[in-house]
Amino acid sequence: MISKVSRAQMRQKKHRRLRNHIVGTAQRPRLCVFRSNNHMYAQIIDDTIGNTLVSASTLQKEVKAELEKTNNVDAAAYLGTVLGKKAVEAGITEVVFDRGGFIYQGKIQAFADAAREAGLVF
Repeated sequence: MISKVSRAQMRQKKHRRLRNHIVGTAQRPRLCVFRSNNHMYAQIIDDTIGNTLVSASTLQKEVKAELEKTNNVDAAAYLGTVLGKKAVEAGITEVVFDRGGFIYQGKIQAFADAAREAGLVF
């Protein structure tokens, strides 16, 4: 009998492979995105010291209050603008995008485009 690998396991394997090439530094930190069935989370991380510099998610009260649903493309785009504005306020303009093993379409693409419009360069 052939065993089938779950989508979550395939995504985690892709993410581990991506992380071999993507490293965030102090000058150019890593923008890491995670999407669950109900919410989306994003962090800007400096991997040299292991600190999260800026974070945002659809669970935060001020973000959740602006959204009708937390798991659609509109929510991802709004989260991208929120994170982009927070990053620019913190003095971060250039990042390395870590899509977390997710395919670059739909919510991930909407998030990335909105973050770029908010002032991030990647």
